[in-house]
Amino acid sequence: MSDEQAAILREILKWVKLAGIKELKETLASTLDSDELKRLYHFSDGTKGTIELGKLVGMSPSRVSNTWQTWLKQGLGDAVSVKGGNRFRRTFDIEDFGLKVPETRSAPEIVNTEVEAPQQAAEQ
Repeated sequence: MSDEQAAILREILKWVKLAGIKELKETLASTLDSDELKRLYHFSDGTKGTIELGKLVGMSPSRVSNTWQTWLKQGLGDAVSVKGGNRFRRTFDIEDFGLKVPETRSAPEIVNTEVEAPQQAAEQ
């Protein structure tokens, strides 16, 4: 392929992307209609499995898997082959389309529930 042909293809690609941005933004906004779905999509970079992502976003692993299948059919990402199956890798950064990635829920703080025994009881 010549340099001129490559430049023409890059220019065509730029215009095709521009033409689809509005529709893609609407698709992302309607598909990612909850905080947990936005977090799941954002963290679905192909490096984490269903169990890890489920814990991170508050979903069951089966729901993560089913959601990935839906997104694959919608063209919102690609399947990444890993040992033991496939993972989903998002194609888009939702923040590029005006959607915010909600903060992940932090793990609950572990509180010491043991009652301290009076010193006298410890000495006996």
